[in-house]
Order: sequence, then structure tokens, then C-alpha cells
Amino acid sequence: MGVLNNLSEKRLLWPTVMTLVALPMLTWLGMWQLDRLAWKEALIAAIATRSKADPVDLLTAYREFQAEGFAAGALEYKRVKARGRFHHDKERYFYAPDPERGPGYHVYTPFEITGNSSVVFVNRGFVPEAFKDPGTRRSGQIDGEVEVTGLLRAPGQQGRFTPDNERKANLWYWRDFSGMFVSAFENTERPYIPVFLDAEGEAPGGWPKGGVTRLELPNRHLEYALTWFGLAAALGAVYLAYAVPRFRQ
Repeated sequence: MGVLNNLSEKRLLWPTVMTLVALPMLTWLGMWQLDRLAWKEALIAAIATRSKADPVDLLTAYREFQAEGFAAGALEYKRVKARGRFHHDKERYFYAPDPERGPGYHVYTPFEITGNSSVVFVNRGFVPEAFKDPGTRRSGQIDGEVEVTGLLRAPGQQGRFTPDNERKANLWYWRDFSGMFVSAFENTERPYIPVFLDAEGEAPGGWPKGGVTRLELPNRHLEYALTWFGLAAALGAVYLAYAVPRFRQ
């Protein structure tokens, strides 16, 4: 009864209730970060393996992807090759400032696959503001049939703080495949493969510069997990230091 009477006092009741609520939450957050750590380490390992493998045919990889029921991430960072021709007149410009080169864009160009007519968007790489106009990099506008090798990327999603894409201005802030496709091929029905292909290397003349895929992913989940567990331990220690003397009274 003495303990219950003590708990009935506000100075012990509310700290006890808040601790009983917060402690499991902090522990759960730590466990969740450990799950995220395992997921991120598996993803990093998959990226390292896929990005360094010998390239496979794009259409073959995509058919396998379809057969697997479009499993999430099944094509991400897979190294592929495709033969076809670029539609340079339909370039889309993805805003991607570079820390070293300054303001600029990734040039996404429709690529029509030979013998299939399907279109995939190829991210040919970075151009600074001064070379956004195709007329300033004519040697890079390759005519005829070429082979492209690179890494596959899934369409993106608009983040909470990401601006809306400006279709009429041909300015893109997130990788909206359907938006790019419709803006490039208005009123034209043609087959397409709804993925992006990040090209390796650089175009003749130096622009665009390919190989822009970011392969090093941040991984601080262990740090976050230890932070949550540390907060849980600190909360428990503070509560005991506060409550035990009062229970003894």
C-alpha cells in the first residue's frame, strides 16, 4: 500500500507513466534501426555486385524482371547494354547541380532499341549550364546506331520538399518516367520500357559526362540505433535516480 500511495503522488505518478510509455518506444526505435542496418548492408552489397558484373542485354533483363512479378528493386543498378539510336531532339533536362562543376543538368535522352522499337530513357550524364544547349556540344549528339552500356534505375518518387516538375519548361526535379515520356512523345503511341539507363563514360567531345550514378549510399543506421538505445538507458537511469529515493521514504 505504501508504494501505491507514493505512486498516487503527482511527483511519482506522471514520471512513472511517461517512462513506461517512452522506454518501449525508444527501444523499438533502436531495434527498427538495426533492421534498417541489415537492409542497407544487403542493398550496398547488391549494388557492388550488380554494378561490376558483365553487362547483360537490356531486353533480356527486363523480360526476367517481368517474369518475377516486378519484384521491388530487381533491376536497380543492374549493368546492361542495349543497341539502338538516340532521339536527341527530345532531350529532357534533370536539374542536378554538381558540388565541383556548379549548376547543371543530367541529360535524359529517349533511346529506341534496335529490332524492338521500344524506348528507354538514357541518362547520358552531366552538362554544366553553359552546355545545356545541344548546339554547344554537337560532337556529342551521336547519329545512327550505337551501343550503350550502363546501370538500370527505377523511376523516382517526388519527395515532400521536392519541387514539382515543370513539363512545359522541360525542367525536371525528380525522375518521373511517365511525365518525361508523355512530354517527349505527345500524341504518339510507341512501346517503352519504364526504367532509366544511366550511361557509363562520356560522349564524344566530353559532354555529357556519364557515370553519374551514385553508388556510395549513406549508412548511419548503427549510429542511430546506438543513439536510441542510449536514450532508453539514460531515461531508465534518470528515472531510477529520481524514483528510488522517493520509494524508500
